[in-house]
Amino acid sequence: MGKRKVSILETAADAVADIAMFIESKGMPETAKNFVDNAFEFFEKLSDEMIEHKPCNYTNLWKCLDYRCVTYKKYVVAYLSQQNEIIICDFVASKLLK
Repeated sequence: MGKRKVSILETAADAVADIAMFIESKGMPETAKNFVDNAFEFFEKLSDEMIEHKPCNYTNLWKCLDYRCVTYKKYVVAYLSQQNEIIICDFVASKLLK
């Protein structure tokens, strides 16, 4: 089972950080840390070259950019799938996309 390189764009990393700061502002610093750790572990799991997710259907922009989408808890991860690398492009609350 091969693994691809995982790259995370600043937009996705900032979105995860913003959510963690919100959780921390509610007085749950350990939960915020766990959220970040778990999100980045999930990103790493996307590197399995045997797994290919469906093309995004949420926004026309994502369709035009040929992003792939996968759900993580209440969020949607949009990424570009290439032969040797996946690029995590966006991390958005799914309720904002419907």
